[in-house]
Amino acid sequence: MTPLLATLALLAASAAAPARADDPKPVRALLVIGGCCHDYARQKDLLTKGVSARANVQWAVAYDPDTGTKHLNPAYAKPDWAKGFDVVVHDECCADVTDPAAVDRILQPHRDGLPGVVLHCGVHSYRTAGYPAKTTPWFEFTGLASTGHGPQAPIRVKYAEPAHPVTKGLADWTTIEEELYNNSTGKLLGTASPLAGGEQTVTDKAGKAATAAGVVAWTNAYAGKARVFATSLGHNSETVADAKYLDLVARGLLWSAGKLDEAHLVPARRVMLAD
Repeated sequence: MTPLLATLALLAASAAAPARADDPKPVRALLVIGGCCHDYARQKDLLTKGVSARANVQWAVAYDPDTGTKHLNPAYAKPDWAKGFDVVVHDECCADVTDPAAVDRILQPHRDGLPGVVLHCGVHSYRTAGYPAKTTPWFEFTGLASTGHGPQAPIRVKYAEPAHPVTKGLADWTTIEEELYNNSTGKLLGTASPLAGGEQTVTDKAGKAATAAGVVAWTNAYAGKARVFATSLGHNSETVADAKYLDLVARGLLWSAGKLDEAHLVPARRVMLAD
């Protein structure tokens, strides 16, 4: 076993419904996860099992146990790192991986049309030259120039586009204590569209309450070819385990892969989450 634990190990998530002869082929998803500041060892299992309880998804996991911000996930070592996958979920926290060649290697499959999902810290990783004043290549992929967050407090999530396929049927909700990123609508690129906003009330040192707001879920059309779904939610494992979070991510993943249909939702989810 290499230091990269469970590298590209295919998972048959225990929560997934049994396959039937008439089921479509599963969406083959690669989860790239690891880096600073989060319990990724636990969250990789919460995500894969939680999504597969909702959608017909077969996972491979590239988990990097390095807890710094400068370590490139070894899954990206080869130019064809994404070969064979229908979608890649980026859940890494690697702000100080700034080698342009490495970032270009990560982005090339997406430029060629490979769908993507970006979760939490992944939305402001890979801070190459020009960050934060200029739109970096990674921000062109995510669709939003995210550069920081405030203190942890519950976030009131409100779906701005309730008729969108990703959010259709989902109800507004409030998270546990979470990080609200500084993602104003003004930071969305012209290729991106908001799906959900979040509001957070925090108290300053003087005891004065203030409300902050930002975009917490959105879509992006990258390079005119790839669909990208992104959410800044998901710092704490309790949020990642929340059914409302997993509903959103599962639908976002299927949408990005062009598979958000009844055939790819497991039977138990078709009534509540059908298009």
